[in-house]
Amino acid sequence: MKPRKPSVSCRSFEDLKALLNHQALPLFIAPEIVSEQMEADQCPEPEETLLTKAMEGVIPIQRGNYVERICQAAPPAGTRERENADTLSKLEDLVKYGKGFNVSDTPEYIEGTGYHVNPAVARRLHQGNYSIQAHVDLHGYTVEAAKEMFERFLKWAAFTGIKGVLIVHGRGLCSPSEPVLKKKVEEWLTRGPWRKWVVAYSSARIYDGGAGATYVLLRERPVSKRFKLGKLKVC
Repeated sequence: MKPRKPSVSCRSFEDLKALLNHQALPLFIAPEIVSEQMEADQCPEPEETLLTKAMEGVIPIQRGNYVERICQAAPPAGTRERENADTLSKLEDLVKYGKGFNVSDTPEYIEGTGYHVNPAVARRLHQGNYSIQAHVDLHGYTVEAAKEMFERFLKWAAFTGIKGVLIVHGRGLCSPSEPVLKKKVEEWLTRGPWRKWVVAYSSARIYDGGAGATYVLLRERPVSKRFKLGKLKVC
């Protein structure tokens, strides 16, 4: 018996490939639709017209139908009283004990350094990082007498090996223009022969006289000319 032929025949993929490669027909668009679209693109509607269309049918709320409230957050009870008490307490500590007062934040504060010394040393001197071993009080002296006392005191300190000293000169509040002795002490430390001995100087802290006194940090020996010119290697 001969085999029966299949009722469904399988076509090759060539027909499918030919169908995919067939050029698609162009999409037909009616001319009137194109014309309307072009006119719409060239002449867009004004924003006022669009807003009017969007607000069609909207009814505004009558002012008598709502209550306007302005909410203000009130501070907790007792807050203002506590703030006033803290302020008065800080003021009392400042007046009685000098707490919160920094001499370095005032115009009366002075500081400086000697040859090839980091400026931070002067600030550290003011902060109390160096020991103060002796002091001299120049109050009540004339400029000439104060200079003589200044010279004798520093010579004694240098001879005995004292490094940190305190020079009390006053703030010069009674002077008509500027503090005389205070300016002279700074001049003697920076322009006179003692400049070679000075490592740094700064206004004292409040309990050592504040702006009315000056800390001075001395060297073991005066700097040489070679050191001043920067020719000496420092290890």
